[in-house]
Amino acid sequence: MMTPLQEIRHSASHILATAVLRLFPQTKLDIGPPTETGFYYDFDSEHKFTLADLELIEAEMKKIVKENQKFERTECSREEAARLIAEIGQEAYKLGRLGDIPAGEAISFYRNGEFLDLCAGTHVRYSSQVKAFKLLSIAGSYHRGDEKNKQLQRIYGTAFASKDELETYLHNLEEAKKRDHRKLGRDLRLFHIDEDVGQGLILWLPNGAIIRQELQDFIAGELRKQGYQQVVTPHIGKLALYKTSGHFPYYKESQFTPIADPEQLARIAVEGCTCCDLTSRLEAVSAKFRENLNARTGTTTIVQERVLPDESLLDGFLLKPMNCPHHIKIYASAPHSYRDLPVRLAEFGTVYRWEQSGELNGMTRVRGFTQDDAHIFCTEDQVADEIRGCLSLVRIVLTTLGITDYRVRVGLRDPDSKKYTGNQQNWDKAEAACCDAARSLGVAFSEEPGEAAFYGPKIDFVVKDVIGREWQLGTVQVDYNLPERFDLSYVGTDNKAHHPVMIHRAPFGSLERFCGVLIEHFAGDFPTWLAPEQVRILPLNDTLNAHAEELAATFRTHKVRVSVDTHSDKLGAKIRRAELDKVPHILVIGAKEKEAGAVAIRSRANKAIDGTQAPVAAFLETLLTEIRERRLAAK
Repeated sequence: MMTPLQEIRHSASHILATAVLRLFPQTKLDIGPPTETGFYYDFDSEHKFTLADLELIEAEMKKIVKENQKFERTECSREEAARLIAEIGQEAYKLGRLGDIPAGEAISFYRNGEFLDLCAGTHVRYSSQVKAFKLLSIAGSYHRGDEKNKQLQRIYGTAFASKDELETYLHNLEEAKKRDHRKLGRDLRLFHIDEDVGQGLILWLPNGAIIRQELQDFIAGELRKQGYQQVVTPHIGKLALYKTSGHFPYYKESQFTPIADPEQLARIAVEGCTCCDLTSRLEAVSAKFRENLNARTGTTTIVQERVLPDESLLDGFLLKPMNCPHHIKIYASAPHSYRDLPVRLAEFGTVYRWEQSGELNGMTRVRGFTQDDAHIFCTEDQVADEIRGCLSLVRIVLTTLGITDYRVRVGLRDPDSKKYTGNQQNWDKAEAACCDAARSLGVAFSEEPGEAAFYGPKIDFVVKDVIGREWQLGTVQVDYNLPERFDLSYVGTDNKAHHPVMIHRAPFGSLERFCGVLIEHFAGDFPTWLAPEQVRILPLNDTLNAHAEELAATFRTHKVRVSVDTHSDKLGAKIRRAELDKVPHILVIGAKEKEAGAVAIRSRANKAIDGTQAPVAAFLETLLTEIRERRLAAK
């Protein structure tokens, strides 16, 4: 059953299709559902829609709204539905959609004015009830989301119950454009994505690397307080490792192509293979490799298929999709007693996922990302305290960065799904521990079946940014299953071997996504402790450049990130340049400041220079306190 807002948006999509057919009668229609933020309709048209067309279509939609067309539902048999689809000339896609309707389920059409569409509904009663709408953009969309199918043209729009709500949403969209981390990342020289390197692979530029390092230093300090030990693991591991953990069989379609063991490939190429078609696949491997089969050096990948054709035959290598199997092996590298537990292992570990190209989005959806990952191995009695420690760490991170608008989600298994591993008793204990820990936060939380990881339930912090969008960042997961799959153990008080419980946690989630969200959260105006450039000194003329450089050297001895603008521009131009670069503190040096051993301060908190002169030592002390305390703004 649709909500009233969904009905408005669904009706708006039908009004959109009505308008398009009036203006471009030869257009073929696919589907037009409501979405979380609006609606869309997919069209197959010889005419390539433009932004100018959107204005014409929107004007026609307004006419349809004024016509006060009634939305009428009609149910019919499957045969009658096929006849109606042919009658309106929409067989190309609608017959396929008709075939998607299960046998025995009602088949219905909705009519508004001259427009008739195969649709389950529901809708508003009259088109005049769609009072506040706006067409937003045009995008390509493959039929049924399959790249092998024809690419259609998707027109996006949004609709609300009132014009005030629509205006608020459109204002937020404009604000989102200003804050877009992809634009700010380019303007502020924070990161770069290069096609020659690969889509979804982030090149951290010097400014962005500073922010990343500051975040790592911040969380590393908190980890030391909680008794974590830092470890480092490779970017690659044997495929068998991820088969044991379950990451490969459960998520193999989202992994990079496995790298086949060259010795096995060489052997199969020489001896042949009767259990699969791998021999024929080897014909695609480079000629040079085949000429040097006995060299037994180097590696190759099977390029025709992303996944090896027979998983049981080959045991190659895989770019690691998760850090946990590596941490498990570190834990298993030595015997443990209950006296050793908990063991807390932490790593800034880079992992790799094969995200579809259409899903990539700047830093927030990538193919290679670094997690502030940690895994805790503990006894059952220690689980509750360890989860609370993890949750407190997430809250410290969010509070320090001024992120206060968030909700807590407890992801539970879907009892009807087969994607989960492990026995029910352990799942029950893990889910109970997560729910109890979530209650201890003292904030509202939701329990959402189907949101658990395949190996255990989790607690997610879902952050709402300044324009209302939600991002899942910090996460804590309780896992009874991987310790069993890897047969991990510790010697208990009874002198017997027991499986530890494993807790996965990442306060940032991924540094790439977290930084992308932070860029937009602060609109690039980072607090001083995070800012790539904390102070810029502006000498009023060239004769003061040497003095400005001496001041900068003094600041650098205190690890302040500072630069001197020695361009021969007017002061206004220098200030404007520093503001565009979003430098928190601008210091102006003139002859009187030099003589007095002072600076004229212009900061975000005080943009007026007159009357803000201060001794260099006093300003430096205030600045260092601001950085040390990680203040969000200067006081």
